[in-house]
Amino acid sequence: MAATEGVLLGMGNPLLDISAVVDDAFLAKYDIKLNNAILAEEKHLPMYDELASKSNVEYIAGGATQNSIRVAQWMLQTPGATSYMGCIGKDKFGEEMKKNAQVAGVTAHYYEDETTPTGTCAVCVVGGERSLIANLSAANCYKSEHLKKPENWALVEKAKYIYIAGFFLTVSPDSIQLVAEHAAANNKVFLMNLSAPFICEFFRDAQEKVLPYADYIFGNETEAKIFAKVRGWETENIEEIALKISQLPLASGKQKRIAVITQGADPVVVAEDGKVKTFPVILLPKEKLVDTNGAGDAFVGGFLSQLVQGKSIEDSVTAGCYAANVIIQRPGCTYPEKPDFN
Repeated sequence: MAATEGVLLGMGNPLLDISAVVDDAFLAKYDIKLNNAILAEEKHLPMYDELASKSNVEYIAGGATQNSIRVAQWMLQTPGATSYMGCIGKDKFGEEMKKNAQVAGVTAHYYEDETTPTGTCAVCVVGGERSLIANLSAANCYKSEHLKKPENWALVEKAKYIYIAGFFLTVSPDSIQLVAEHAAANNKVFLMNLSAPFICEFFRDAQEKVLPYADYIFGNETEAKIFAKVRGWETENIEEIALKISQLPLASGKQKRIAVITQGADPVVVAEDGKVKTFPVILLPKEKLVDTNGAGDAFVGGFLSQLVQGKSIEDSVTAGCYAANVIIQRPGCTYPEKPDFN
């Protein structure tokens, strides 16, 4: 079945990626690690200007959930099939963000904060691998009052699938709770992402509260291992962890949970109904890799594009792998005009 208008809703932190190729000395100077995602601290603040001064710097609309929604929209090619909410500032970057969503065909209802600048994310690339340092700024100001406004809640009502990355847990857990409960009460599909080791480690309580509502949980192998470790599961086996995640308690009205764990170039692990399946990814020669920024987001976007059309898990994983493969051959979470996926 074709995607209907507003079938998929995302909520999260809209950030403008400030992306540049750096070197190991730069990583050491700001004490950052590749393949990690963190929130900016005081010591990181000068880094944004230093990145901006690099000749190879690029500004790309980002934010994990927004990336996934844009990719799903691109895969679907049905204008307005997807919608998105988050908070931006009233500034140049905010205008950039609005324009970008419009061009992408996403119905974006941004909450605009008068006093705080639009959030940014430093993307430091070394050898194709990325490190993300988010300065949330306005993204951190999202309030559930915005969500409750009739014109915004209408997007929730219209959606059949609601996706929220774990990063939003640090911003507006009450907004997440509202849509999670709405999804449970109305037989809708609610999907979450582990998103980053620090979310699994330091926002465990907030995460724990919404997990029972999640029909699908996405994550990568690093996040899955930390998730297991903080729960004392004493295993680093990704298949075992995926199985355990799928079997965590469910909120009333939820039938089952599917856990989907990506592992970079290694197979995707899917746990469902007490069984685990693995799906190989499309391997890419190293020389074709531009950067891994947005790869996980793109996987989710591709996956969602099929799921919302009632396709199988297998088709959804295939589409996720296709989308991730396209995105890693380009800077940031960007894509060509049309997908050639069938």
